[in-house]
Amino acid sequence: MQNFSDEHLPLIDGTITVPTGDGAEALVDAADIAAVAVETLVNPDAHAGAVYAPTGPQSLTVSEVAGIIASVIGRPVTHNDIDPDVWISGAVKAGIVPADYSVMLRWLTGTIIAGNGSRPNDDIEKVTGRAATIFQDFARRSAAAWALEAAK
Repeated sequence: MQNFSDEHLPLIDGTITVPTGDGAEALVDAADIAAVAVETLVNPDAHAGAVYAPTGPQSLTVSEVAGIIASVIGRPVTHNDIDPDVWISGAVKAGIVPADYSVMLRWLTGTIIAGNGSRPNDDIEKVTGRAATIFQDFARRSAAAWALEAAK
């Protein structure tokens, strides 16, 4: 989730530009990942041999994420589903990412486009005893990050 409120997927002129097609992702809050890590470190015997892949509780497209952010900040937000090759080569040429990282970006965006990260699970609740954060709550908590874009 934090990728939408930091420099990874910045809101520029009311637009989130990233190639994801109609693919959805079970976006997870970093605070939920940290909570799972803490629980496994505090009580290692209870988690011995367990394998966790914490996800958020909703499968969302970037267009849906844009709509949620828009509802929180009270301004239009859209998703620009740019061609993956254009986006990746632009990021490399601009020096935003090293050329070697383009392989990872191609894999990551391809995974999202294919919907391979879209299945929510209950690992966070199973480990922490509380529900995973929904994107709406994250967006309300992070609204100040998008307010900076409006001030530019």
